[in-house]
Amino acid sequence: MEYRNKSFAHECSTKKWRGADRSVLRWSTGATDAVIHHEHQRSCKLRLQAGWCGAKLLGMFVDKVSVTFRAGNGGNGIVSFRREKFRQFGGPDGGNGGNGGDIILQASRNQNTLATFRYKKLVKAQDGANGARSKKHGKSGQDVVVDVPVGTVVLDSKNKVLIDLAKDGQIGVIAKGGKGGYGNAHFTSSTRQAPRVFEKGDPGEAIEAVLELKMLADVGIIGMPNAGKSTLLSVISNAKPEIADYPFTTLHPNLGVVDIDKKQSLLFADIPGLIEGASQGRGLGDEFLRHIERTSVLVHLIDVYSDNLELAHKTIIKELRDYKIDLSGRPQIIALTKTDGVEDKRVNQALKTLKKLAPRGTSVLAISSSSGTGVKELLREVQKKVLADVRRKTVKSSRPTLPVITLGEDDTAWNIEKRNDTFVVTGKKIERFAHRTDFNDFHGQQRLRDIMHKMGILAELRRRGIKPGQTVAIGKPTIGHLEY
Repeated sequence: MEYRNKSFAHECSTKKWRGADRSVLRWSTGATDAVIHHEHQRSCKLRLQAGWCGAKLLGMFVDKVSVTFRAGNGGNGIVSFRREKFRQFGGPDGGNGGNGGDIILQASRNQNTLATFRYKKLVKAQDGANGARSKKHGKSGQDVVVDVPVGTVVLDSKNKVLIDLAKDGQIGVIAKGGKGGYGNAHFTSSTRQAPRVFEKGDPGEAIEAVLELKMLADVGIIGMPNAGKSTLLSVISNAKPEIADYPFTTLHPNLGVVDIDKKQSLLFADIPGLIEGASQGRGLGDEFLRHIERTSVLVHLIDVYSDNLELAHKTIIKELRDYKIDLSGRPQIIALTKTDGVEDKRVNQALKTLKKLAPRGTSVLAISSSSGTGVKELLREVQKKVLADVRRKTVKSSRPTLPVITLGEDDTAWNIEKRNDTFVVTGKKIERFAHRTDFNDFHGQQRLRDIMHKMGILAELRRRGIKPGQTVAIGKPTIGHLEY
């Protein structure tokens, strides 16, 4: 037995811990760790007198996290006039603010989980610097590039896909930095030679997103717990998944590259076992099914020693159907496993039963991972299915599609709503100018009034009966107030 935390050793030594195999649990509280070799994960129970935070597997696999991305705000412009000896009217020289930094996600093959975001829930970019005298522009904020695993999908709060990073090196801007505001030197003209107007920088985008990792495997291995999924993966590839004689040995998906007849390499994904009610959260749930959403073929393993082959088959098909994306129609190959040492009569009867349950065109095979019986035939059948699916997708993508013509949203559109004695003005363009306005500055308010006049907002307010002294609010939620 090995301990990294001596203060925890006494408590552990009083328990009957047995260390028979290589599986290891890490217990952590603060900066201390205790590593305990144990017989298997089910028999391990950790107790702490205070500050219990749970046991977690070494190398935690994280495939779904919620993260807030906050881009940098734009810097403010300034009001400044040139002051120099013998230059009585030097003119305006206020510089512009710098742009805020963007947040960029980049797919990297060097990343394999989203564990980086497990305790880092906020990713923030640098703000732009304010402008300075002598027409000096503020420094732009530095962009933040975040590496994520290949296959990461970014969703918003409404489950709308924002970015799908499916290729190594692919990038996407998740949050755009705010634009810097103009200094008073920008507003100089032949009729306005000494402007005292400046703009505030735009706020950077803030997005609360969900990152989901969907593995880019060609083939998904599915089945009930202890159906032989990990054993098959370890035989056909160099992957080393944990294998034991109890259910739910696999706690996270495993990947393996499989060479078929030295002609083609396919990526196989072994996901944790499914049980009845997994879509309602039983067992390990069905969340791991996201890793086979992109697969071309599913290899459905069924244990020949199962008490009810029909129930085992229907249970998996039902869970595939109840998943948020119906996967039951995906091309499948059914493989009867652990057939070594079983009478041929029993194997043939089981194959006959499964062929009646399987949809037309579904291959049903008998294999034994330990002896290798039927494994090559299975891989060749998988290869055929994958190639057929690739051809089908190629033909489908090559078909011409009709363009969808929609009416784009007009950024200049605005709307006026009266609430009690206050008139509320909304619209993308006017709200953008309101964000850039310092409502504590008289010159800034006058500029915003000029913009509202040119856009026809003031004329509409007068038509609706606004009176001097009444308040005009800009935006929902309110960005600022003007007095008419």
